Amino acid sequence: MNRERTLVLRAQSGDRAAFDELLREVERPLHRYIAGIVPNHAEDVLQDVFITIVRKIAWLNDPSLFRAWAYRIASRSAFRALKRQRGRGEEPIGELVANFEEPDPWQRERLLANVARLSPASRAVVTLHYLEELPLADVAAILDISLGTVKSRLAYGLAQLRKESS
Repeated sequence: MNRERTLVLRAQSGDRAAFDELLREVERPLHRYIAGIVPNHAEDVLQDVFITIVRKIAWLNDPSLFRAWAYRIASRSAFRALKRQRGRGEEPIGELVANFEEPDPWQRERLLANVARLSPASRAVVTLHYLEELPLADVAAILDISLGTVKSRLAYGLAQLRKESS
């Protein structure tokens, strides 16, 4: 994270190469997260997220919070897109697209297939905590909800996943 903090500081001072590198580092995890919420529009939402990051990075006071801040932007953009999608009558859940390099891809694929069936709120919490490996406190900050709500959504999501797999 120290490297990421340095890149943020350089990007805030106008270093274009640092900015490009910073965006490349967060592109895959953000895309994976967004695709879990709005699979059919993940690329569009990711572009909106990047535009917001570019416009507002100067306002980020603590560079060490960049990743949580980027996920918060992604969450808000994805849920706005989901709301628009539902307003147009589109099906909100599609196939989850992701490339993973973890040791047990079979288990991860099973989890992803079932996560797509969760409500968007539970899907966001499960994805951030288990797939992006963020602590629950960070998930609460990213989604701008209380820690209790995160735990409740996580418990509900896990109960649904257990029910689906039995």
